[in-house]
Amino acid sequence: MTVDRKQLIVQAAFKSFSLFGYKGTTMEQVAKIAKVGKGTIYTFFQNKEELFNEILHNVIMEMRDVAKSSIDKNRTFFQNLNQVLFKTLEFRRKHELMVRLYHEVKEIGTPAAMDGLKKFESEIRKFIEIQVEKAIERKEIKHCDPEITAFIIFRLYISFVSEWSSLRDELDNEKIAELFQLYLAEGLAM
Repeated sequence: MTVDRKQLIVQAAFKSFSLFGYKGTTMEQVAKIAKVGKGTIYTFFQNKEELFNEILHNVIMEMRDVAKSSIDKNRTFFQNLNQVLFKTLEFRRKHELMVRLYHEVKEIGTPAAMDGLKKFESEIRKFIEIQVEKAIERKEIKHCDPEITAFIIFRLYISFVSEWSSLRDELDNEKIAELFQLYLAEGLAM
């Protein structure tokens, strides 16, 4: 049985970034966890940033799978949208690497962690944008700018899920769906 050294390194790096964040992870730690020499890492990755980007890419692909599996062709655009947002943000809230990066950004403000989170959120918005484009084509919603609409939808959902709970009682998924219907569906529906 051959050992896939690159895969060992990626798994070790994921573990290290999840435990120690971007700032706290070193190539020495990754090598130790992977049980390879530090030089072996450099045969696959030029630096820590490139290794981190590989890990982040894998997490984004996982998130896309979660978002895609949330869509049911028998539901309306807004029902699917609510499910996609709920599942992707639940993924973000529970995924050990994403949790660590959010804490690192909040506590330290590490630029690489900030960039990683921006990439992750950008991918969620792109996914929503594609769903908006499809809904426009199916004439489920009015013609609008899909990029701006995706941005507004995403920010509104973040506001409902996290910002509102700092002011009042947390909103459950059903209440958020109801608010989406009130604020968005009735405004965009044909």
